[in-house]
Amino acid sequence: MMKKRTLGFWEIWNMSFGFLGIQFGFALQGGFMSRIFQTLGAEKDAIPLLWIAAPLTGLLVQPIIGYLSDRTWHPKLGRRRPYFLIGAILSSLALFLVPHSPVLWVAAGFLWILDASINISMEPFRALVADKLPNSQRSYGFVVQTLIIGIGTWVASNLPWMVSQLGVSNSAESGVVPMSVKVAFAIGAFVFLASILYTIFTTSEYPPEDMEEFEREKAKKNQFIPDILNNIGSMPLTMKKLGLIQFFSWFAFFTMWSLANPALTEHVFKTPAPLEASYDMTLPSQVEAFNVANTAFQESSNAVGSAMGVYGLSSMAFALLLTFYTSKRRINRKLVHMFSLMLGGLGFLMMNYTSPENLKYCFILIGFAWGSILSMPYAMLSSAVDPKKMGVIMGIFNMFIVIPQIIAALGGINYVSSLFGEEAINAMTVAGISLIIAGLCNLLITNKNAITYQAEEL
Repeated sequence: MMKKRTLGFWEIWNMSFGFLGIQFGFALQGGFMSRIFQTLGAEKDAIPLLWIAAPLTGLLVQPIIGYLSDRTWHPKLGRRRPYFLIGAILSSLALFLVPHSPVLWVAAGFLWILDASINISMEPFRALVADKLPNSQRSYGFVVQTLIIGIGTWVASNLPWMVSQLGVSNSAESGVVPMSVKVAFAIGAFVFLASILYTIFTTSEYPPEDMEEFEREKAKKNQFIPDILNNIGSMPLTMKKLGLIQFFSWFAFFTMWSLANPALTEHVFKTPAPLEASYDMTLPSQVEAFNVANTAFQESSNAVGSAMGVYGLSSMAFALLLTFYTSKRRINRKLVHMFSLMLGGLGFLMMNYTSPENLKYCFILIGFAWGSILSMPYAMLSSAVDPKKMGVIMGIFNMFIVIPQIIAALGGINYVSSLFGEEAINAMTVAGISLIIAGLCNLLITNKNAITYQAEEL
């Protein structure tokens, strides 16, 4: 087997930098798609179903892209980089266009295109870490990705607020997305493409060890479905247990992305999205009342987006702490992940009692969970995977991310939160309970190699 050289920090930074753009896409999508849906007239109970495009696309796209990238070798772009480039171009176009959607169904369609395109770029990035780094550096590689993801989350989540502070209008007519959101998405489109191009130009890839054997394997009849089924059937027990943890973790975060804006604008800021049907738009006074309520909703939506961005900063702080600590000491990844998820659950539960000024502290706690979700499960899994199947295995593992989101979108969130009452904030309570359950599921992990490792000098 090829001996991979140890990479320096900036080499790992360069190969992970494209994640900045990917996270711009995810943060803008997660923080503001529900706002766009509400602006275009969606009622809050319909929002999770409008989001179903995102996880459904991931379920289909990620294993396919992983499988194809394992079997790809381009003489100039290598194995994973062709998919970075294709995904970046499509994602940038979708990001630019989505806030210009004239009606609700167009916005839902653009979300479908956007999420498929982001997945084309994202899935190979996970595999690239394992492709390029020796076992001793893989945890480090995933943590550096988490640092970059944290930066992207914070900046992108604050973009509408930032551009509105520069004088860009945060108000708009009924059914029209404000210019501050349109400008923010245009900036996100540029950053997405530029950061992916940076990684493509600064990072090389190892060619297949035996090119002739690689070409013979490619020439064989496509066995995509049998291979996928075979890999699912032979899934290690530790991967299944991690999958259960992922299920409850991602159920919680999908709930946040789809319903935090309606829940927090209504419960914390007391400025719910106005429904045009509740106003007599033939009367000037009613038109004025609607515009006042809509502007208040758009402004509080900016504040919610800014508060959500804080979880990117705290996840980045978590990753930095983890980097420094694990460079010298042994770490129990099972306990780190368990307590991080439970802190995030506490952050969601606190939203029932917080004020607009203190909302950011809830998201600080959620950031610890997010930072752990982006690094610990992949660090636990990566050393147990056949390097030749890294792409398809990572794609299959990501099914544990999208399946809970599909269940949530198809009514899971609405059903469970309705058990607590009709208020929108109950969705955040469900997210908190789900993260706490995910944390406790870590007690099921018993594989010593997955739980603890001795980090070498990085």
